Amino acid sequence: MRARREEALAGLRGRVIDVGAGSGATFCHYPEEVTEVLAVEPDAYLRGLALEAVADATVPVTIAEGVAEALPADDESFDAAVAHMMLCSVRDLDRAAAELYRVVRPGGELRFNEHVISRKRVFGRLQRAADATIWPRVSGGCHLGRDTVAAIRRAGFVIDRIEHFRPAGLSLGPPKTFAIGIAHRP
Repeated sequence: MRARREEALAGLRGRVIDVGAGSGATFCHYPEEVTEVLAVEPDAYLRGLALEAVADATVPVTIAEGVAEALPADDESFDAAVAHMMLCSVRDLDRAAAELYRVVRPGGELRFNEHVISRKRVFGRLQRAADATIWPRVSGGCHLGRDTVAAIRRAGFVIDRIEHFRPAGLSLGPPKTFAIGIAHRP
């Protein structure tokens, strides 16, 4: 996923909100044109790891407690938002997508790399079956069968570029499909 992180962040500039920043794995991949990152993370343990990762960050990073459904930021206050493998675990996907839209200025971007429902019917069924049973309990609330791209569009973003992919190699658990892309706020 290191190469995918770099791909997702390439070309970013200005103020960025990194939602669900986790341990801060994205911090060392931000281009120098980014002037500031507000990293929002709800989990105290992961916020602690993110604070340690700030030392290796390539740009100024501030860590904040918060959830995607109620971001601690003003309307239209960021040039871009980053959602990296976190929308699969939010409680209210549509609310989280709407919050991302709210905090990005008109003309700003959403960079995403997310679990999404497979376009292959059999995989999608397996993903939804896993979501309805044990997978969210053993994977930090992750739901593999969400139509995250549709939620991004419903929030008002326009998808500029998107690539669907399945990671190479063996993977434990149900099939995983990702979408990496760029959307903008009109």
